[in-house]
Amino acid sequence: MLIGIDGRISPQLLFVLSSMGHGDEIAIVDSNFPASSTAAYCQIGEPIDLLGINAVECIELIAGIMPLDSFVEHSALRMEIDNAPDELGPVHEDASVVLNKIAGNEDKFGSIERQEFYERSKSAFAVVRTGETRPYGCFLLRKGVIF
Repeated sequence: MLIGIDGRISPQLLFVLSSMGHGDEIAIVDSNFPASSTAAYCQIGEPIDLLGINAVECIELIAGIMPLDSFVEHSALRMEIDNAPDELGPVHEDASVVLNKIAGNEDKFGSIERQEFYERSKSAFAVVRTGETRPYGCFLLRKGVIF
């Protein structure tokens, strides 16, 4: 255990977050996402499993210790619902609440079409597989800088 670090953050995730640089993205995905085959394309070739928490809890944990990029239009992206790109599902609404509480991140939550999300995730630094069961519970977070 470490002081000030939530015990749900695995040593592997802590290493990955500290290894990422400004502009690197991390994919936080639900339990239906092809995490292993996608991670094979990433810097970290195996998914990091946090199966005991949902995607929103994972976002909250990561955003609590990793700065989000304030220099881009969207520091976080959600997977869009098929045929309803402007609709927010319950998992998206919950993630929006968490992300909008972060200073400098207000209104920086965007969306990306599902198939485009799959492709973009292949260039992420790492994939974190959660126990999220709500549909379309997949997100990308872009690392920022600390001044």
